[in-house]
Amino acid sequence: MPWCFATRKSQLVNLTANIRDGGAAWPPLQGAAPTPDAFREATLLHAHDESVRAHLLEGGFGLEKESLRIDGGGFLAHTPADFADDVHIVRDFSENQVEVNTPVCATPAEAIQSLEHYNGLVQRAIANLPERELLWPFSNPPYILNEKDIPIAQYFGDDASKTEYREYLSDRYGRYKMAFSGIHLNYSFGEALLRADYEVARAESPDAPATFEAYRDQFYVRLAENCVAYSWILTAVMAASPVMDSSFVEKGKIGGDLFQGLATVRCSELGYWNFFAPILDYTSAKAYADSIQSYIDSGMIRYPSELYYPIRLKNFGPYSLDGLREGISHIELRMVDLNPLVRAGIDERDVLFSQLFLVWAASLPPADLTVKDQVQAVQNFKNAAHYDLKTVKIVMPDGSAHSVVKAAKRIIAAMEEFYADFGESVHDCLAFQRRKFEEPECRYAWKIREQYGQGFVARGLQLARQRQREYLEER
Repeated sequence: MPWCFATRKSQLVNLTANIRDGGAAWPPLQGAAPTPDAFREATLLHAHDESVRAHLLEGGFGLEKESLRIDGGGFLAHTPADFADDVHIVRDFSENQVEVNTPVCATPAEAIQSLEHYNGLVQRAIANLPERELLWPFSNPPYILNEKDIPIAQYFGDDASKTEYREYLSDRYGRYKMAFSGIHLNYSFGEALLRADYEVARAESPDAPATFEAYRDQFYVRLAENCVAYSWILTAVMAASPVMDSSFVEKGKIGGDLFQGLATVRCSELGYWNFFAPILDYTSAKAYADSIQSYIDSGMIRYPSELYYPIRLKNFGPYSLDGLREGISHIELRMVDLNPLVRAGIDERDVLFSQLFLVWAASLPPADLTVKDQVQAVQNFKNAAHYDLKTVKIVMPDGSAHSVVKAAKRIIAAMEEFYADFGESVHDCLAFQRRKFEEPECRYAWKIREQYGQGFVARGLQLARQRQREYLEER
């Protein structure tokens, strides 16, 4: 997806300068080349400064949504469905997994509207096939008879390497795991915001990066490190896949409803993870890329995109480590489940909350994660995927351990203080997320288990048909 910075200005009011929740920063990464504290502090988002605050919620949103094509009986489709005439509609791992990529949008509302547009194009196309197909609205797949139900997407000519990559993933991780679907949320901070912040950094510190490009790269790297420490909360608020069909865990046994104590299977220990806990170097863009390269050199992974992690930094142009070394474009959040409770597959308030979280995280002091901290962070992400969030713990950056519920409420309280003087939409969004931790029945996973926990695929088919009718009626 091509990325640029948005320039649309949001209407903002004053916000408070106090952005900390009282937790101490974690110790520096062991074995990493040291970066001067003053230099790292210079790449904090100076949210207290009026010139920065005027642009604080300017940015670019891009959504990538995966969905499985199914037949009328709840089985995965075996027909080709090529949308080659539209660059925004592609195939993901398998031939029957459609991926919609929106253009860069200036607001959450515009991103949802764009996603709905491309959802509609797909729905109308598959509804007009000789044998009508549907889009499965859940992250967890429906019936799977065997791996032949998950045919690897076929590419030819200059793109043949895409098929080779998928064949490698199939051999290493199995096709069943590749049948999960979800949403990747991409966000770029507005250029006017970053340039204003860079000028403040230069005025306040002689250790500020020498160029804007160096500042931008360091800004995103430091943001990614803070996200490693805190963004497990995004897994918790958007978890929406508590039930699945028994055929996923027992070959060919279709029609059984399976609940494993998880709110999101794909983000849990059963989902998208490597066979090791990635330890990355967040001291610079080059160090970050080099640390991924080290896993390739050691044979732990074969491709940069094989590093399965909820947070990913992206470069300008096609993703590559050389590209990351040359310049970081945006950050990608990869822990978003398909939400079947809304037609688009993601609630607009969750897109806004993701933005609010990223801006808040960018304003925190550097997390300075040690190897131990990064291992714990992986476990935090997995714990946040559980169904009962009162029974699993999060280790906070100050070293204290709390239930996911308590830790999440602590973060939201800090964000409420950070955004205290913002408008009603921001306050309502934060209150909406807080309720998920105060009242378990407000969480998506709870609602979905109640509605689809018995007869998962049969009821899911009813919803898939309903969604398609809604799109067709809008023609």
